[in-house]
Amino acid sequence: MPAPPLLALRGVCKRFGVVEVLSDVELEIHAGQVVALLGDNGAGKSTLVKVISGVIPADKGVIEWEGRSVQIRRPHDARELGIATVYQDLALCGNLDVVGNLFLGREIRRFGFLDEMEMERRSRHLLERLTRGVPDLRAPVVSLSSGQRQTVAIARSLLGDPRVLLLDEPTAALGFEQTTEVLDLVDELRDRGMGIVLISHNMGDVKALADRAAVLRLGRNNGFFDVNTASQEQIIASVTGATENVPRQMTHREAGW
Repeated sequence: MPAPPLLALRGVCKRFGVVEVLSDVELEIHAGQVVALLGDNGAGKSTLVKVISGVIPADKGVIEWEGRSVQIRRPHDARELGIATVYQDLALCGNLDVVGNLFLGREIRRFGFLDEMEMERRSRHLLERLTRGVPDLRAPVVSLSSGQRQTVAIARSLLGDPRVLLLDEPTAALGFEQTTEVLDLVDELRDRGMGIVLISHNMGDVKALADRAAVLRLGRNNGFFDVNTASQEQIIASVTGATENVPRQMTHREAGW
């Protein structure tokens, strides 16, 4: 009997006024897998991430965690389950140093005072597990490279030991070398058994890293693919709408989900 997915969405819908942004969306995230979430602008990717991360609640549908139905109505609910999100803007405070950003809102105190030494120790330990080039922990984040800032944002999301990580366009503003480092980091997190949702427009990143791809188009599923066997052309056709309603032809079972 195969293990249930860490996270599953069944028939999720979201409406803003008269506009239905998500309609009967299905998605499964398994431990030790990277799922690429693809779609054109306006496809519903950002809204789906906000539903999973608890920023906005779904109107209809079921969310399952390890096979049991759960409620995600606010970010705290997602964090309690073990879901972390790194948004495209990273949400870092440029004037704070690396340690300050990592522990912002969850500072460690001792005898009523900030325990700077312990926070620095934990920051160094975490970053050494993630990257070969640990930045100056006391440097303002604004002085770091784009790749280093992305690493800091991912490191902050890992402080609570999440089991599912949502990454929104993690390599969009990076050069080749920095992109390679971030992709290596994501690969390592998968090897540790984490389930990862990778939102990306870069098909090179998707083919290099993802195990599965789920395509959204106009707020609906428009394809599930095994990235190792599906061609780039098949996936792009689903994204652009050249192939409509693929889920009717390819079920989760047929796609190996």
